[in-house]
Amino acid sequence: MKRSLVLIALLLCVLIAACGNNGPASSVKPSGSPEPTASPPESAPAAAETSEAGFMFTPENIPRLDGSTATIPLISAVRSVLLGIPRENDVKVSGTDNAYTQLIEGNVDLLLVYAPAQSSLDYAKAQGVELELAPIGKDALVFLVNVKNPVKSLTPEQLVAIYSGETTNWKDVGGVDAGILAYQRQLVSGSQTMMNKLVMKGTPMADAPAEYVIGEMGGLVDAVAVYDGAENAIGYNVYYYVSRMKLDGNIRLLEVGGVAPSTEAITSGAYPFVNDFYAVIRSDAPEDSPARLLFNWMLTEEGQQLVAHEGYATAK
Repeated sequence: MKRSLVLIALLLCVLIAACGNNGPASSVKPSGSPEPTASPPESAPAAAETSEAGFMFTPENIPRLDGSTATIPLISAVRSVLLGIPRENDVKVSGTDNAYTQLIEGNVDLLLVYAPAQSSLDYAKAQGVELELAPIGKDALVFLVNVKNPVKSLTPEQLVAIYSGETTNWKDVGGVDAGILAYQRQLVSGSQTMMNKLVMKGTPMADAPAEYVIGEMGGLVDAVAVYDGAENAIGYNVYYYVSRMKLDGNIRLLEVGGVAPSTEAITSGAYPFVNDFYAVIRSDAPEDSPARLLFNWMLTEEGQQLVAHEGYATAK
């Protein structure tokens, strides 16, 4: 195994070098606008052996990967390193909730994914499936408003008041005299799981009209950026997605309690709404299976270097 880690580490070094000066920035701009995304390398070296017995990942035996929308760049990077292929720009994922279902039902082998909703854990138990989750990085729930909105910062208590329906006008939190259009995510999304766990903490969210409950992460950004009444809207999403994948100059990320979201603030814990994301396999995956080999590698120093290179906050 030691030989395998050296080989993959060499591949990782070449991958990072291939990005040159296009490597990822680590924080949002002072204005709170999303940061630019890194350019993927156009080529990668030959694939690495991954065991002392000489096991080689190939397109035929590489684990079937799935995950959250915000882990698409990491999945692409992992496949590039393991297979020695150029970065793929057409990686598809099922999304957080559906990805867990796919793993539980045996349709995929490994997830790079955000935290599961309780419904996913209940489904695994009902199916007699035990999951192994290992933190590989950190992300944060962030709140976004339209750039025309003068509000720059809200406290955790103000956010709970807005989303519980107690506060309904921007003038009550330092803004203009206008009703707050509070967009939500669908119940089983990774963002909604983070919202309930990190922000609401048991406080019920106000019932929202169907048009204010957005199914797709990109749709939430669009709602705050350009939909009717966007200047009075607020929504939430994960930091990596809105700062690196869905860049829109019409939105601004709010400070929370005076702390702006950034990779550094997520890593240090200065930003309040931080949560791990994971590598996940079924516990019945054999010790020598490609899925478990990759699962274990994501926890190594080399795996964490790849996580950091893709612009995520690392788990350690």
